[in-house]
Amino acid sequence: MRYFEDFQVGQVHELGSYVVTREEILAFARQYDPQPFHMDEEAGRQSIYGSIIASGWQTAAICHRLLVGSVLEGSASMGSPGLDELRWLRPVRPGDTISARIEVLESTPSRSKPDRGTVKTRMEVRNQQGEVVMTESASVLFRRRPTTT
Repeated sequence: MRYFEDFQVGQVHELGSYVVTREEILAFARQYDPQPFHMDEEAGRQSIYGSIIASGWQTAAICHRLLVGSVLEGSASMGSPGLDELRWLRPVRPGDTISARIEVLESTPSRSKPDRGTVKTRMEVRNQQGEVVMTESASVLFRRRPTTT
């Protein structure tokens, strides 16, 4: 079990990687982001991207799943009050392998609720060429480690 105290400033957590398939891009686009350059090959070719690309929201969702599987699952996470910044810097294309990592930027105990603290992180997502495709700054609430008496 990871508690608030287990997250130290400067710590880096590798979250793993994921291959984004054409089929997943199309299915996500049809369901959640039906813009032509996400779901139509010809429209993608005619766009500024030159092909279909994954929705940025899909990229963020994939990376959140990597975060849950690597860090949050089995932790004392209490959820998140939100994101401070989310940037999509390069398109994610069918067949790309994206890899994510987070760095702990701040670790602040709550002044009003002594059972928890906030961990602020910066996520960086790269494609198989090492190019940064997405960054995200977010905060997560974690329970403090129980004291034994």
